[in-house]
Amino acid sequence: HFPLRFLLSAPLRRKQASQLLLLASSRAAMRLSFASTVLLVGLSSTTAFTSVAGPSRAGASSLAMASDLFVDATATNGAAAKASQIQDSVSDYYGKTLSTSDDLKTNACCTASSMPAHIKDAINRIHPDVVAKYYGCGLCVPDLLEGTTVLDLGCGAGRDVYIASQLVGAEGRVIGVDMTPEQLAVAKETQPYHKDKFGYDNVEFHLGKIEELDKIDSLEDNSVDIIVSNCVINLCPDKDAVLKSCHRLLKPGGELYFSDVYSNRRVPESLRNDEVLWGECLSGALYWNDFQNLAKQCGFADPRLVEDAPITIENDDVQATIDNSGHGNLEFYSATYRLFKMDDLEPACEDYGQAVVYKGTIPRHPSGWSLDDHHYMETGKIFPVCGNTWNMLEKTRFKEHFEFIGNTDTHYGIFEGCGTSIPYQSATTGVSNKGGKAAAASTSSGGGGGGSCC
Repeated sequence: HFPLRFLLSAPLRRKQASQLLLLASSRAAMRLSFASTVLLVGLSSTTAFTSVAGPSRAGASSLAMASDLFVDATATNGAAAKASQIQDSVSDYYGKTLSTSDDLKTNACCTASSMPAHIKDAINRIHPDVVAKYYGCGLCVPDLLEGTTVLDLGCGAGRDVYIASQLVGAEGRVIGVDMTPEQLAVAKETQPYHKDKFGYDNVEFHLGKIEELDKIDSLEDNSVDIIVSNCVINLCPDKDAVLKSCHRLLKPGGELYFSDVYSNRRVPESLRNDEVLWGECLSGALYWNDFQNLAKQCGFADPRLVEDAPITIENDDVQATIDNSGHGNLEFYSATYRLFKMDDLEPACEDYGQAVVYKGTIPRHPSGWSLDDHHYMETGKIFPVCGNTWNMLEKTRFKEHFEFIGNTDTHYGIFEGCGTSIPYQSATTGVSNKGGKAAAASTSSGGGGGGSCC
């Protein structure tokens, strides 16, 4: 048993007047070692581990025990205080340092795929002040939202909330949570504007940390159909708490559909301690394989990649910080995942000889539809699937749009093509695979449809 969690070590040094972490003394103070997933230790841990990161260290991909250098963060009151200081720094960065998305130093928080027409139309109906304060790395809008309850984690000024508001309709509900008062003020001040524009008011906003969703009384267990998040979870110190809360809040068959920033290796300590890189969504980037393992530990057995794109650093100072640290080969990606809450998903893709036929009935996808980046299903064509894919379609809101062939009576082994190498196409091609049908053509099975991230 090894839960992903990360620890506190030697003191940080900050030259900025507003320090990211305040130190009580050089001996007692400790800094967060995020190992790219930036997770705080869980409450049940009694053993301390650290990630051995960096190209010059042997066994860089392993997790090593280091009881002589690290302490269990549950044994100190400093952990919560330091996490709070990180959150305060991020909140200040987005609430005070940044005025609009033009102030960002990288495209990590604003990478975009081609925007579908219905999303463009929705954005055109949103107040300009809300649009100007959009900092996401991929607008997360899965298909078939009408009448659903949607929770947006890290909603900021509310752009994605107001897009979802139009897609769920008057019978649906959208809840936004954010820890930045300045951002939420914009969202709430424009709420009457959007009520007049849409003809109904189906949104609510809450000030709070996404690690502490249990403190929001209106959020009940098994009450949410879809949770979306847009380049926010990487800014959160306790990702374990976030994913576990998402699993708790989702209805059976519901999904977490979110975009975030990932890396090709664990982010080194020297970069994890940089305040600007935190705000730019880079210091907290999850190493992709750590994310996969964490998601599974939190109850999401089979994370599915929807689309991805390389992140470019468009500021010379930020690029120099990374290069001068000796980690110029560190790469970052914007990626969208969907994580279903299902008890019967298996850890790997198993073959039971099953298949599905897409009916072509999901709105805006008459010719074909993608569940993820390697399941593009043409209308009317028999499409072989693993047991997990079958369940993701048959036990969710997508069921009525498919015909199902076969059962689980006979097991034929692992489903062909179930691998564990870095999943991002853009890691090998250097080109974004975001943007619907064009992206689908770049792989054997395609990636068009399945939602929108822009």
